[in-house]
Amino acid sequence: MNISKSSIHRILRKDLGFCRYKKIKQPKLTDVQKKKRVEFANWVLNNYTKSDITRWLFSDEKYFDLNGIYNNQNDRIWAISREDADKRGVIYETTKFPVKVMVWLGVCSEGLSVPVIFEDGSMDAQRYIDEVLPIALECGNEMLGEHWTYQQDGARPHMHYLSQKWCINHFPSFISKDRWPPNSPDLCPFDYSLWKELAKLMNCKKITTKELLIQEIKHSVKKIEKEKILNSVNDFTKRLRIIKETGGEYVR
Repeated sequence: MNISKSSIHRILRKDLGFCRYKKIKQPKLTDVQKKKRVEFANWVLNNYTKSDITRWLFSDEKYFDLNGIYNNQNDRIWAISREDADKRGVIYETTKFPVKVMVWLGVCSEGLSVPVIFEDGSMDAQRYIDEVLPIALECGNEMLGEHWTYQQDGARPHMHYLSQKWCINHFPSFISKDRWPPNSPDLCPFDYSLWKELAKLMNCKKITTKELLIQEIKHSVKKIEKEKILNSVNDFTKRLRIIKETGGEYVR
């Protein structure tokens, strides 16, 4: 086109009003999965009021490791040369197989549960039953009283028949494996909000050992603002309506 890169940028930004957007990764949904998501949205909206959903205890698990959470798109340093930049600490080092832990958390309109941390970074159905579900029950009863609902996604330990049996026998109500739609992290308050909030509050620079990682996770969980917790729970109903309106499409 015989035009400079800076001119193209000016035309795109000033003349056309364009902005740059990063590509976003999201699950590829099949027609069957979209249908399942719409069915779930209709079921919840028809059977639960907005007040009822404030009495849900949502749950999720996530891995944290010593490499921390790092976004190289937002981290820059001004220097006169590459060598000078390196001296000023622009290099972010990672290990190939970092030490990691798995964290389980629950959330409801009243706040967050205590975290359950698996130091070896793994959890099967038996450990889920022995170490997570009793904590979920205790926290749910303490924060929500007698009548509340436990939510869990389709992870293998959750779907195990013994886990499902435990939930039937102990929780006042829970979302069974046949109800929760597959491939739907956009419906979990942790995935669309709270894990990011927790990561932002963690001081990754001072985490050098597994013990310090665990301490920082426990400390940062307590710092998540109540308003952000409540907003994440309230957004669940809004997302269900979007799924219903769009025929099961992924919600960003």
